[in-house]
Amino acid sequence: MRIARVSLDGEIHYAVLHEAAPDSGAPEETIVALLAGHPFGDIAPEGRVLPLSAVKLLAPVIPSKIIAIGRNYVDHAAEMGGVPPVSPLLFLKPSTSVIGPDDPIVLPWQSERVDHEAELAVVIGRMCKDVPAEQAFDVVLGFTCANDVTARDLQKVDGQWTRAKGFDTFCPLGPWIETDLVIEEAGLTCSVNGAVTQDGNVADLVHDIPALIAFASSVMTLLPGDVILTGTPAGVGPIVAGDTVSVTVHGIGTLSNPVVDHV
Repeated sequence: MRIARVSLDGEIHYAVLHEAAPDSGAPEETIVALLAGHPFGDIAPEGRVLPLSAVKLLAPVIPSKIIAIGRNYVDHAAEMGGVPPVSPLLFLKPSTSVIGPDDPIVLPWQSERVDHEAELAVVIGRMCKDVPAEQAFDVVLGFTCANDVTARDLQKVDGQWTRAKGFDTFCPLGPWIETDLVIEEAGLTCSVNGAVTQDGNVADLVHDIPALIAFASSVMTLLPGDVILTGTPAGVGPIVAGDTVSVTVHGIGTLSNPVVDHV
């Protein structure tokens, strides 16, 4: 199931996306069925069914917190001059960094080097704490694409990552939540202006998704809609104003965002 968060006539709704049957007469290949309330519980249709073109896709969630994982692919750890940590390396991004599909990534005036980092994001489905790894997927609503945008020069200067990864617009999410992702087949790519810069597979995570959920939930309570960014493969690189950066996860879709200078 694909669950989106959409804007229609100035109001925000959750919706389920369906592929329209060829003989259905639907004007778009994809249609959206609006939901009553939110998807963190029983999913109930509200009654209206619309073409995808009638709504604007938003970030699929606005989480209370974004828990990101550093150096969780061997090749990325190596390109950053290190090795993967023995335990997951956690850091937080603020909810104010979240944007949705096609929203602009704004380059801050404080930085001269901003990088893309393509990632698979896990969306938590219910409140939980101290989740055993073998039960981790029981607390997952689904998965989406993410870009852990990073001011690389500030990351090096500060010696910690809050400012470098916390700017407004530095956490694109979307285009929707996929509830039935096959992790073993989830290839992950990033492209800038159509040229592939990152090409990895979620199966190559150093600390897999159950381990990440167990570790993070041993530290803090996870709430419905919270997001765990699982790490990025090798190939991170700079983005500049005028670029379009796209993150694709096989089995989910593609999240694209233009890059603009600060005003």
